[in-house]
Amino acid sequence: MAGIAPTSTTTESKSQRAYAWIKARIADGSYVSGYRLVLGTIAAQLDISVVPVREAIRRLESEGLVTFERNVGAQVALIDEAEYVFTMQSLSIVEGAATALSAPFIHAPDIARARAVNDRMTATLTEFHPQQFTELNLEFHAVLFEECPNPLILDMVHRGWDRLRVLRDSSFSFVPGRAAESVREHEQILALLEDGAPALDIELAARAHRTRTLDAMVAYQASHRH
Repeated sequence: MAGIAPTSTTTESKSQRAYAWIKARIADGSYVSGYRLVLGTIAAQLDISVVPVREAIRRLESEGLVTFERNVGAQVALIDEAEYVFTMQSLSIVEGAATALSAPFIHAPDIARARAVNDRMTATLTEFHPQQFTELNLEFHAVLFEECPNPLILDMVHRGWDRLRVLRDSSFSFVPGRAAESVREHEQILALLEDGAPALDIELAARAHRTRTLDAMVAYQASHRH
């Protein structure tokens, strides 16, 4: 009829609609970095077939908003790589310092608690769930840094972890191979604490542990840059 604007379904293809729908959820934070984009689920939500959703995913991948890995599938890319790098660099320094300062106040029961968490992390590697692993990772490290007597440093550690939650769901979504290395490094840090190692050795070990995750993420991003 004259004078009536066509509806979006007549002006947009199903692929364009799926593209706009997914992109809007990435933009508003509903789909955080590392979020798995299950084509069948999205197709059902939009009441369309999987084919246009796949086309939309490919378009988003070409724009760098989505990455695709064999045996993993599509997931939301790391949106702000620079801020992630800066946050991880800062956190490696302050968390390393907080862990070293906590060392005199960490006793056998604390180490046992941290080791129990690390054992649970190891158990998740068989059927890997990145978000669960990340939650356990924070629980592990909190045992090691929460005893820090310097409230300013501890506040910076908390701010760093909070910022990481905003920037991405889990680094391990992108670099799952890093998870197994991480639990081994956790045991090395615990061994230093048990042995009463010098504070500087503990600080550098904790810092290197964080930096290796950053290096793995940066390498991943470089390999998926269009």
